Amino acid sequence: MKAVILAAGKGTRMGELTAHVPKPMKEVEGKPILQHIVEGLRDAAGIRDFFIVIGWCGHVITEHFGDGSAFGVRMAYGEQTVQDGTGKAPELAREWVGTDRFVLTYGDILIRPPTDYARLAEAFREDGVLAVKDGEDLTKGGAVVLDRDGFMIDLVEKAAVTPPNSFYNAGIYLLKPRIFEFTSRLEKSPRGEYEFTDALKASIAAGDKLRGVTLTAKWADVRDPGVLAELNQPS
Repeated sequence: MKAVILAAGKGTRMGELTAHVPKPMKEVEGKPILQHIVEGLRDAAGIRDFFIVIGWCGHVITEHFGDGSAFGVRMAYGEQTVQDGTGKAPELAREWVGTDRFVLTYGDILIRPPTDYARLAEAFREDGVLAVKDGEDLTKGGAVVLDRDGFMIDLVEKAAVTPPNSFYNAGIYLLKPRIFEFTSRLEKSPRGEYEFTDALKASIAAGDKLRGVTLTAKWADVRDPGVLAELNQPS
């Protein structure tokens, strides 16, 4: 299995903290967030092939990781020149992915310890897997609605009313290349961006089975300076 990491955004909520460095390269416990992700997927899921979608200050990422050999992996890159959402960004890796299954994750999502990456990989028996979290505020993100067997039947962004049997979208997906059939047909959402979650909904509408797997490790969406500061507090 391969891994695609979306790390093109500036992270505007970080303010001056990302003036000269992309958010995924901000440090947590002395190490860039992106390095935590790469090493976690490498060690827990055995992944050695990575594709990072770069954008804002992308040179900071390429200079840190290079060809990946210093980290025991193989690294490839693609640049998202227009920041028009997460829906089209994965397509930069379409040719590189080829016929392989792959992990898709955002470059500001941390899970520690990384053992959940292995659990997600072990659950990949149908068309795909979505990592979900229990106990999060569903009004601040995507609510993944699961059926009785644990498969996604809907995904509602920032739901005003919490749908039954719904969990927080944790931003980590395990997918087959078939997902690109749906990203290629995406139209812009009302906020003017291509949304990757729309591709997931189109996938299940076409009959695909995407299994929701609840994370058990500590999870963090490093969305703003407050989260970053909390993660760097001495334990």
